[in-house]
Amino acid sequence: MSPPPRLPSALRSLLGVLRSVGTYYRPSRRAALDQMHARFAGRGDLGFDIGSDVGDRVASFRRLGMRVVAVEPQPLLARFLRLFYGLDPKVTVVQAAVGAAPGELMMHLNLDNPTVSTVSTDFIHAAETDRAWCGQHWERDVAVPVTTLDALVRRFGEPRFVKIDVEGFEDQVLRGLSSAPQALSFGFTTIQRPVARAALAECRRLGLYRFNAALGESPHLLHPAWLSGDGIRAWLDALPQHANSGDIYGLR
Repeated sequence: MSPPPRLPSALRSLLGVLRSVGTYYRPSRRAALDQMHARFAGRGDLGFDIGSDVGDRVASFRRLGMRVVAVEPQPLLARFLRLFYGLDPKVTVVQAAVGAAPGELMMHLNLDNPTVSTVSTDFIHAAETDRAWCGQHWERDVAVPVTTLDALVRRFGEPRFVKIDVEGFEDQVLRGLSSAPQALSFGFTTIQRPVARAALAECRRLGLYRFNAALGESPHLLHPAWLSGDGIRAWLDALPQHANSGDIYGLR
């Protein structure tokens, strides 16, 4: 028996976005997410959401009264963000990737799961050899402009909090930043611990010296006391492979 025909690419992409909206905009998640972000910023503060995806962090920032720069390179997701937040004068959507230097990169699109689309071929190669990522496919490439955090700071001002989630490119994003915000977070995966270690080194270069973490999509910090740079790196190194992913938070 032949396999069923695949849906058209445009429809798969739309369904992928809708699945992500259903996952990340769950009402049961809102209060804890807001409580997490309220540790770092509040009303009137500026937040950068680097790798906004479907914008659930943007929504949380806005519920806290923050101004938001939402940066997303994927054309379909950038259109979604403009549709969802375009009438909000406190939200600016920038359609670009963020890296160590301005220019242009190829974005590798995962049509069925757009939140793991990436500009990093190393990330894709790592995912292809790990059982937890079985079934993920990056099938289409699109050229995207690249800006830097320094350029965004010059354009919009100093953010109080920067969230970075860019699937294996976090260290490159941080290399494009010259001065640290009060707080930031970056995503990590256990299939690419060297990228997370390099991102930690960039945080320490910037003067961030207290760290914490959350696993998966949890909005709760794991460690009751904040750790040193050496402490969070030791925790990362000891993390079992099946932990898969999470976010590391840094404070000045």
